[in-house]
Amino acid sequence: MDDQERVSEDETPLEEEGYGLNRREVAAILDAVDVGDRDALIELMEPLHAADIADLLEQIDSPDRRRLIALYGVEFDGDILSELDESIREEVIGVLNPDVLADAVRDLESDDVVDLLEDLEEPQQQAIIGALDDADQMVVRQALSYPEDSAGRLMQREVVAVPEHWSVGEAIDFMRGKEDLPEQFYHVILVDPRHRPTGYVTLGKIMSAPRAQALQDMTEDSFRTIPVDQDEEDVAYAFNQYHLISTPVVDDEGRLAGVITIDDAMIVLDEEHEEDMLRMAGVSEEASLSDNVLETMRGRATWLFVNLVTAIFASLVIDLFSDTIDQMVALAVLMPIVASMGGNAGTQTMAVAVRAIATRDLTGQNARRIIRRELVVGALNGALFGLAMALVAAFWFGVPMLAVVIGSAMLMTQVAAAFGGIVIPLLLDRLKIDPALASGPFVTTVTDVVGFFAFLGLASWVLL
Repeated sequence: MDDQERVSEDETPLEEEGYGLNRREVAAILDAVDVGDRDALIELMEPLHAADIADLLEQIDSPDRRRLIALYGVEFDGDILSELDESIREEVIGVLNPDVLADAVRDLESDDVVDLLEDLEEPQQQAIIGALDDADQMVVRQALSYPEDSAGRLMQREVVAVPEHWSVGEAIDFMRGKEDLPEQFYHVILVDPRHRPTGYVTLGKIMSAPRAQALQDMTEDSFRTIPVDQDEEDVAYAFNQYHLISTPVVDDEGRLAGVITIDDAMIVLDEEHEEDMLRMAGVSEEASLSDNVLETMRGRATWLFVNLVTAIFASLVIDLFSDTIDQMVALAVLMPIVASMGGNAGTQTMAVAVRAIATRDLTGQNARRIIRRELVVGALNGALFGLAMALVAAFWFGVPMLAVVIGSAMLMTQVAAAFGGIVIPLLLDRLKIDPALASGPFVTTVTDVVGFFAFLGLASWVLL
């Protein structure tokens, strides 16, 4: 099997230029694995970022993946595990030597360890927890006790907190003498005697201020705290809305429990966007190119079935006008155009609505105004494309009234698509149903039913 064949058929190594891996690097690494040349493999892998190594492991097939990990050995870094897709993370952990896994996990921040554990089976969870020091085990077990998808799961326990009455000089001396500072942090958090955060100061301000300057006089206006049980979607929204870099997390008594940084919040935002895109397409949010055939089929079959049912419903509308279609073949020719234009318009409006609901730009307060705007847009597009299609139909079939029928049907369908595309997501959201997951089939049904009924109904009334 050559190097190109061993890369998943659905995935291609990253482009020759720019960021990430290129084909030559992938080929060289696989060649080193083939001949068992560990020194060459380490030399090739050493310059790579953990994210690029994770991409490589995701792209190659399972036998090559196992051989590469075995040959790479103790060089395997914990950051690679954090970057791996969940679909193969468990396989990689199962292949790693227990000692290598232990060393890799010890290098990770507490939030990254928790992220690893969430998607693993109990035996592998215990193996990773057992590799940690007693203090780290306690931190991780406590994090796992918080609700899934909460701030407690997202936060890292490694924080830099100092008494609120300290000066800049005292904070700098403290940080210089502290051996276990977080690898990356942006703020020094000020706490009162009960360990409740009262503000934070950026590292830039601390490094540029006189040593005698009081930290309390330098705090940021953006300071806010997040409850430990806050949903991570709300956390990501707060970071995006208020342009936060990091923010402290507090327990039920308001005491400092950890900190969430912007990189973790952006990961949540990215995951939410990805879930919305997959759900709008009727695909499970856990879908991956690494899934096997049965997993992929099961993930798509549910909404394909819903689409089948709604398509049958639309077909019943067509069947009501079967005699009309038999009398004028042109109707069967033009009918798909009306449905297609309506479906596309509905999808456009629905995509905007679902995203606006997710970002909280579309609310009960502005819903009426947005609905009116979309109806006007639908009417204008309907009039424009209805006129265009009427001219085409008149030239094509030479029946003036047929042109009137399809132009009018196009107008009504576009208005219905605009209405359904925004009202259906709003109604689903009001019913606590994810609009990204359920809107598509219902919006399509509305546009199809209205389009077919308007076109065929007008045709039977005007033409026959």
